Amino acid sequence: MTLSKRVFDLVLLLLLSVFLIPILLVVVALMLARGERPVFYGAERMRCPERGFTLWKIRTMTPAGNDSGVSGGDKRDRITPLGHRLRRRRMDELPQMWNILRGDISFVGPRPPLRIYVERFPQVYGKVLESQPGVTGLASLVFAAHEEKLLRACKTPEETDRTYERRCIPRKAHIDLLYQRHQGIGLDAWLVAVTAGRFLGLAPRKGRLPRRRRS
Repeated sequence: MTLSKRVFDLVLLLLLSVFLIPILLVVVALMLARGERPVFYGAERMRCPERGFTLWKIRTMTPAGNDSGVSGGDKRDRITPLGHRLRRRRMDELPQMWNILRGDISFVGPRPPLRIYVERFPQVYGKVLESQPGVTGLASLVFAAHEEKLLRACKTPEETDRTYERRCIPRKAHIDLLYQRHQGIGLDAWLVAVTAGRFLGLAPRKGRLPRRRRS
């Protein structure tokens, strides 16, 4: 991570925390009042091909001892009613402010992958993870809704894994590498702004990104 990107992350985190921390506290209090424990869910993700870290989220599914892999239709019945609402606005990712503070991830970059996929596709992720993983990114904004649709149709863990491997990883990697070739503070700021618009319901979740105005 470059110094300018790290400074951008910390300044933005400081500014947004005034707004986001109260929202996080309200969600935590609501879950505790409803008896939905544990509140947080931590799972290993990779920040580079050789180094993993614990990515934190608000728990949106009922716990399962053998849980693994990406979320598809096979896990749909485990999503709680509150979890559905949190996922719709990506509010379940609010605890990743801690990951940004630690330097595990940036605000903008490819979504950090599971170890199993990094080990299966070392050449793909060797290139993708040359960029610091992020909370949001070009692939997240462009492809996330389509990925969700593809995985929602899967009925078993095996089908989910095959679909993600064959139809999601190549497309997301292509978009992540496109971001990598053009990344900079200006592009990061624009992607954060689009993400914030979707978080607040001011921009459509599906469809193409709005065009950037040329300076």
